[in-house]
Amino acid sequence: MAMPFIDLKTQQERIRAKIDAAMADVLDDGRFVNGPAVFEFEKQLAAFGQAKTALGCANGTDALQLALMALGVGPGDAVFCPSFTFVATAEVMPLVGAVPVFVDIEPDTYNMNPASLERAIEAVKTDGTLTPKAVIGVCLFGQAANYPTLAEIARSHGLSIIADSAQGFGTTIDGRHPIDFVDITTTSFFPAKPLGCYGDGGAILTNDDVLWDVMDSLHIHGKASQADMAAADYDDDPRYLNMRVGMNSRLDTLQAVVLIEKLALFQEEIAARNTIAARYNEMLAPHVRQVPGVKPGYRSVWAQYVIEHEDRDGLQAHLREQGIPTAIYYPVPLHRQPAYKHHPQVPGGLPVSEAAAGRVLALPMHPYLDEADQDRIVAAVADYT
Repeated sequence: MAMPFIDLKTQQERIRAKIDAAMADVLDDGRFVNGPAVFEFEKQLAAFGQAKTALGCANGTDALQLALMALGVGPGDAVFCPSFTFVATAEVMPLVGAVPVFVDIEPDTYNMNPASLERAIEAVKTDGTLTPKAVIGVCLFGQAANYPTLAEIARSHGLSIIADSAQGFGTTIDGRHPIDFVDITTTSFFPAKPLGCYGDGGAILTNDDVLWDVMDSLHIHGKASQADMAAADYDDDPRYLNMRVGMNSRLDTLQAVVLIEKLALFQEEIAARNTIAARYNEMLAPHVRQVPGVKPGYRSVWAQYVIEHEDRDGLQAHLREQGIPTAIYYPVPLHRQPAYKHHPQVPGGLPVSEAAAGRVLALPMHPYLDEADQDRIVAAVADYT
């Protein structure tokens, strides 16, 4: 049997009976959109993520767009984000009329470099063409960005800050989730994520009641929010009183029941991922340029396990011959992508992002990776070096 890059089958075998029963209940109930399981999952997700509220939506990209819309980001605004990330992080900015400004990363964590962020903000302010409005940090590969410092910088300039936790929901800093430091956390439930559903899905977490109220409106066509209903003295269906231009982005009830069962296993699976990552680090360190670093006090959820190698492409080909799947995240930084290369970037360029793009290689990582398969992976890497 081929080695899986991410093993979803073993997890499914553990919870299949519960999911089948829960899905049958949804089929019998008939509330396929915004059914009771959606609200129950939102409640459980907020509790897990130490947030006051959570709001399900259709996918992680919509979650980011809803966050920007709720924060009032629009034409003429600059939003600062790393270039070394999946395109969704920057994609949402032009969708609301704003402009991404690309910032470099730290060489060990691959997350946004606070010093680079500071330089980028100052450059935009000096230029005067755009209005600095928000920062989007990314929990890349499962580890929180340095949100305490990033938030301090953002707020010193009057900017909002979002944690794009599509790969990192569950990550903590000294036991605190990113929402403790930022205005909004977004996440994705794409099946390959550490907490993934069986289709598309996403969510937004916040401690701000006003932001939640606006995002709740925006994700269902700009329906009347609770505050709108009270102010308008309106007591009919809020979907038919539209207070703002919104979008259609809801989490399906069938996906919510899947996520409820997966969330029940999530803490156990995070612990397993950390055990596997520690073992990888110990065994691979002598054979590669760099194993992934985790800051003191930080806990990663290890969405990916990414090494660096000077001959990354040669190593990938070698592992392919050995039947070991790999992936490259990300071969082309956003500031070099055809659709984004005209956007501004931090003065001095993004050398760390560009170097990482040529060296990173992700190895199989999931909570059910056994030691025999891990030994086989490590031996194959060591054999190439």
